[in-house]
Amino acid sequence: MEKTARSGGMRWLHRILAVVASLGLILAGLITSFEIAAYGSWSFYEEEYRKYDVQSALDMEMDDIMTVTRYMMSYLRGGEEELSIDVKVEGEVQDFFNEQDRFHMGEVQNLFLGGLALRRGAVIVLLLCVAVLVLTKGDWKRLLPRIYQITMGVFLAVVLVGALLLSQDFNRYFVIFHHIFFDNDLWIFDPATDYMIRMLPEGFFYDMTMRIGTFFLVFLVGTFLICAGWRKLVSVSDKKNDKKDK
Repeated sequence: MEKTARSGGMRWLHRILAVVASLGLILAGLITSFEIAAYGSWSFYEEEYRKYDVQSALDMEMDDIMTVTRYMMSYLRGGEEELSIDVKVEGEVQDFFNEQDRFHMGEVQNLFLGGLALRRGAVIVLLLCVAVLVLTKGDWKRLLPRIYQITMGVFLAVVLVGALLLSQDFNRYFVIFHHIFFDNDLWIFDPATDYMIRMLPEGFFYDMTMRIGTFFLVFLVGTFLICAGWRKLVSVSDKKNDKKDK
């Protein structure tokens, strides 16, 4: 009885480890999807600026707008000490960013760097869970892909529901996001005085969100198919071993 109970307890431990490992991989995939969407192609930004006629709104050359964009994105990664760059805006060379920009983007930088740290933690947890599964002789070859597919299925449903909600009322959820992550109203900008909001209109954020969601969806579907292939190979291997035993 005691041996059976111990065996049952180990099975539950292995399942929990597999779930945690799956969550770690999915979280790392989500943050990586964000990073790829934001930094994978500068042409995306240029296309967005043309789409929303940002040049006219700022009275700037596209090359200068892209210079500001690269500088701002470098800042978010911690590549620049201060968010300050002089460019020609509305016919005058001046600092593109004001104090409100610097304060809010400083908070955004903290979120972004925190996300990268979270990804590192997720990968470490993933590796530790897999290591414990292997060391405690868990059936990881079968357990990991099966549990991941189940966990991923739940996340995929959440992503699809989220995409549907965002497509119907993006502004509402955009505001909710800011209320959750910021404890002030300095994320609310005035287009009459703030150049940054003219460069990054709401439509840009909607398009970026859809872009992140697309990369994440590809990641989820791709890893699901990899797990399906993994399970198929294990099944074929089991059948071969059964034939040998007979």
